[in-house]
Amino acid sequence: MAAQTDRVMMLSEWEDKWQEGKIAFHQPHIHQMLKDNLHKILCGRQQVRFFFPLCGKAVDMKWLADMGHVIVGVEISEKAIKQFFEEHSLEYKEEPVPAIPGAKVFKSSDAKISLYQCDLYKFSGAIEGQFGGIWDRGSLVAINPCDRQKYASLIMSLMDKDCRYLLATLEYNPELWKGPPFVVPEEDVKSLYGDACDIELVQRKDAFEEKHKAWGLDSLLEKLYLLTLKAKLN
Repeated sequence: MAAQTDRVMMLSEWEDKWQEGKIAFHQPHIHQMLKDNLHKILCGRQQVRFFFPLCGKAVDMKWLADMGHVIVGVEISEKAIKQFFEEHSLEYKEEPVPAIPGAKVFKSSDAKISLYQCDLYKFSGAIEGQFGGIWDRGSLVAINPCDRQKYASLIMSLMDKDCRYLLATLEYNPELWKGPPFVVPEEDVKSLYGDACDIELVQRKDAFEEKHKAWGLDSLLEKLYLLTLKAKLN
């Protein structure tokens, strides 16, 4: 991991990627691991409030909203947010966020989807409360490695007591690719979340594709964890 420890991406660099259309990280289809394991989040619940950190224009948001769930996402790129609504032919309105100077929220006309255009670390439970579900694909693996503890603290602060958090991570040889996406080994997941959460590895798959050869990789493993808050002792 030493090869990636000091790697830092500025927010402006992410915005530039969206402006230039360099968004190979975007998946135009619903993530198969989410499909396969959605029942582990829902547990029979209806109208679950889902949080999507660094949501981009993930099609998973529309898929879940169509099921009746409520979606809240945070994304730095206004272009990504507008593309999401436009590509799904969704009417939306744009409003300022008084609690975050300079931030905006884009809401679908049915209020099922609210996407905040702001720095993720300026978002908090004071703005949208806590959530019953979190889908983290492409978020923990995208943030700067030096910010992981801050990130994990934010995510856990957004978890309702019955929240079920699905976290997708990637593992590969960090000497071969500087990231992002960054390597997040299992020991890091346990170090970040283990004190407060029960952690279950629910799925692992070979995620290596032809495009990853251009990164210099010869293997890529994707892991999916289910995190739930530990019961507090009285």
